[in-house]
Parts: sequence; C-alpha cells; structure tokens
Amino acid sequence: MAKLLMKGNEAIAESAIRSGCRFFFGYPITPQNQIPEYMSKRMPQIGGTFLQAESEVSAINMVYGASGSGARVMTSSSGPGISLKQEGISYLAGAQLPCVIVNIMRGGPGLGSIQPSQGDYFQSTRGGGHGDYRVPVLAPSSVSEAVSLTQRAFDLADQYRTPVILLGDGMIGQMMEPVDLPDQPDQPAAPSAPSKPWAATGWDGSRPRSIINSLYIDPSALERHNTMLQDKFAEIAKNEVAYSSEHTDDADLIIIAYGTVARIARSAIRAARASGIKVGMIRPITLWPFPSEPIARAARTAKAFLTVEMSAGQMVDDARLAVGGLKPVYFYGRTGGMVPAVRDVLARIKEAV
Repeated sequence: MAKLLMKGNEAIAESAIRSGCRFFFGYPITPQNQIPEYMSKRMPQIGGTFLQAESEVSAINMVYGASGSGARVMTSSSGPGISLKQEGISYLAGAQLPCVIVNIMRGGPGLGSIQPSQGDYFQSTRGGGHGDYRVPVLAPSSVSEAVSLTQRAFDLADQYRTPVILLGDGMIGQMMEPVDLPDQPDQPAAPSAPSKPWAATGWDGSRPRSIINSLYIDPSALERHNTMLQDKFAEIAKNEVAYSSEHTDDADLIIIAYGTVARIARSAIRAARASGIKVGMIRPITLWPFPSEPIARAARTAKAFLTVEMSAGQMVDDARLAVGGLKPVYFYGRTGGMVPAVRDVLARIKEAV
C-alpha cells in the first residue's frame, strides 16, 4: 500500500483507475474539475480513454455506449451538470447498465455558487430522472473514505447492473488528506472484473444476441421489466445499507448527518458530552438505501433526533420517515455554500434537549 497526500477529486479519479475504470467522459464544472483534469493525464498513461464531451448530455450518452460494451466507465460533474445528465441516467437504469457517476455538490438552485452544498440529496436519492427507478448513493465523509467508496461503487454497479452515484460536497472534492492506495503498476490491462455475458461485444452466432435497450412498446412487457427492476431495488435496499454510529447507546439526542457535515457534528458532540449532554450520531454512508432500520431502533431509547445538513432540509424527510413519529426530529441547516459551524450545531443541540 502507498500512502499519499491527495486532493479529494484526484483521489477519487486514481481510485477509479485502480478499480479498473478505463473510460472517462465528462465536462468541466467547479468544484469537480480536478477529476477530468486528472483523468486527462492518467488515462493515456494506462491505455485508457479520456474524452471531454461537448456537453454533459453527450458525456452521459458516451457512458451508456461504453458500459453497453462491458467496460468499467465513470463520469463526474456537479449539480447543474448532473441535472443535464438525468435523462441518460434514467436510460442507464432502464437498460441495466453499470457505471459510476460522481457528483461533487455545489450551492444551488440554478447556477448558485461554487461553494460546497448538500442540496442534491433529493435529486440523487429519488433517482432524479423520469420513471420508476432508484440508484445506490454513497456519501464519503473523508478523502480516504472517498477512495474506498469509489472502489465499492464500481463493484456495486457490476453486481446489480446499475448506475451508482458517489455523492460528495465541494469540501470533499477540494480538501487534501492522506490516503492509502494499493500498489499497482501502470498497465493497459485493467484489473479483472466480473464476466458480463449481457454486454454487446459483437456476435459470432455462438450465443444469443446482446441487445441493450430500455424501450418497451408493449405496456405489459414494460410492466414485467419494471417489476424485475423493483425486485432488484428491493434486494439492494435489503443487502447494501451502510452506516456508522457513535455514542448511540446512552444518547438522549442523536444527530443524523453525512459527508463532511458529520465531521463538524462529531466536534459538536464532543463539546456537548464534555458539558454533560448525552449526544450520539448516526452517519448514513449509503443515502440510498437509507439506514432507516438502525434509526428506528435508536428511536426506542433516544428522546429526540437532529439532522444537520448543508441544505434547506432534505435528508430530514427520510429521518422523519424512519423515526415514524415516535420521537421529535429537529433540523439545522445552512444553504448557499455556507458551512455549519461547530458552535452553531452545539447551540442547536442545547435547544433540542
């Protein structure tokens, strides 16, 4: 293993390469520009393909083509660019094509700002595009975790034949932290990936034709397809929930936070406990599937919950659904690229208890 000091965006890109990604299609937008910049340098070194598309719409459809051939492929963007990719993401989900989509969130709505935000939670966890579909959403809270979750994203994508979103705020993309990367010499051959007999790689008559499609004219055929997709989503929801918890056993108040906001909340929890207030935290690592069951369990003993977000209040809806009205769920958030301060979270903790 090699320990390196890396910026979050660059660490995500290198982790993707070491996970077997050999195709990257994207378009520049702050605060994720270091991902395509890094890929533009590294992909030629390993025999991969980097292409800056003429638009985000083009980029996501290039992802569709590369994934349909069985390749491990990634794209990245930020809020406005992800919005433009949504039709393509729905097509990928409908055609069951695996890929990794990185969203390094910025303030919105509209062009908003280039500062960090968590305002794309609804967009990511509800599918974002048209039709009945969901995609796994992974939310790192450190650069090191961004590396491991990038690897996990590619594995989940192939396992379930689905797009997977890696969702980080602008702080994750821009901060520098030490990361462990497995030693791997530069080589054109990607690490071995699962067999993909469904991929369209040419036909010689020895196997059924591989047809990549999400169009079903017959409504009964589309319903059968949708039922199959819903069964797959239910399997993901059952098997792939990931979260961490701290000090929940004796907590009167439990904070629910993800990404870099969870790190701020952790500092507020330490300060609260130092003053005798029993506070714990549940940090969702998968935003979908959301860790509803662990939160519901915690509601048996905790007196209240507090979600802390860099948004006007989005994850708080899932938290309230999980708690099921058994206990109050409070919210504290900042928007527009403003980052919650430890003192402000601590003040909200004291109000809640």
